[in-house]
Amino acid sequence: MSSLARPHRDDVILASVGLSGGVFLWLVGIHIQNGRLLDAPWASLVPLAVMSALELMRRSAPQTALVIGTLALVADQFTVGSLATLLMFTDLVYAAVLYGTPAAARRIPVTTLLVTVAVTAGFIAWIPSADALLIGIVTGMVSFGPALTGASVRNHREAAVAARLRADQTVLLAEMDRVQAVTAERSRMARELHDMVANHLSAIAIHSTAALSIDDPGTSRDALGVIRQNSVDGLAEMRRLIGLLRENGAAGPPSAAPTLAALDALVGQAGANSASSGLTVTLDDGREETGPLPAPVELAAYRIVQESLTNALKHAAPGPVAVRLGRTREVLTVEVSSVLGDRPGPRAPGSGAGLVGMRERVALLGGTIAAGPEAREDGVKIWLVRAELPVEERTYER
Repeated sequence: MSSLARPHRDDVILASVGLSGGVFLWLVGIHIQNGRLLDAPWASLVPLAVMSALELMRRSAPQTALVIGTLALVADQFTVGSLATLLMFTDLVYAAVLYGTPAAARRIPVTTLLVTVAVTAGFIAWIPSADALLIGIVTGMVSFGPALTGASVRNHREAAVAARLRADQTVLLAEMDRVQAVTAERSRMARELHDMVANHLSAIAIHSTAALSIDDPGTSRDALGVIRQNSVDGLAEMRRLIGLLRENGAAGPPSAAPTLAALDALVGQAGANSASSGLTVTLDDGREETGPLPAPVELAAYRIVQESLTNALKHAAPGPVAVRLGRTREVLTVEVSSVLGDRPGPRAPGSGAGLVGMRERVALLGGTIAAGPEAREDGVKIWLVRAELPVEERTYER
């Protein structure tokens, strides 16, 4: 009811112009019919006033306005008629299709077409002359023409709305893809940064603590040597990471990612770093297949060994730290074991990010990983990390 009380501004303008134009035509004596039942000129003002009032409802109640307008147009046929009344009726037909329900928008063009055909056929049968055909044409122009125009405009509006909706959805999906890509890249770089730096910084922290706590020149000299070596290696790893970050804009190629061929050097360095903690690091490469591996698999295996050795340096009790590799045609197996228990001397704190990073790497490759305490056959408790990485060619996530 509130929409009926406050019609659209454009509807008020149409109603005012239609009523004013009809009254002007009535004043100057311009009519469209003669010899009607209600031949008094003032009688045509009643349908005109009704049609003008209905123009105020063309948006709020278009179908109701069309039904009442049709009755008003029929009543106008019994008067001398007004061109303004006829034109406002065509606008009501147009508005009923454009602003009405979807069912009405489909039904009104068909109905007006049938009415046009029926009126034309009826008048041709009654008055077989050109006048009958002219009446049919006028009927189509008054009813079917506006309905067809309204349907066309409505279809274009709905197509425009659908296009805007698709565009908004496309923008939303693109933004979601961008956020996911940024998140994935940040996670990848966080894993790389942690795995590259944590090993060296852990060794630096442990040996610097030992140098400060043990008042022995030889021990301090050895600790400083280890600290320097890890500092140099850490800087090299940082330069490689910066090269990866600048990959798109750098003139030269980025530094190569580490592979399993560098495990000997990694194990040797880990042994030097952990010797003062009573750890002995060994590598057992038992791979049956020696063919090349996909680069993501080699990088993941290298990082798993690197992080496992870092964790052993932080937490393992004195004893052996064993790195074992195995490979079949389908799977690369990586195992790193260390002795569980307390050990004397300094330790570096851990955050748990290393285990999370290993699981993420393995999940991206579609493999499996397990990390936890186990008991060896001799009863010694160990911490075992075991990962199985598929080696078949596939598209790996980064």
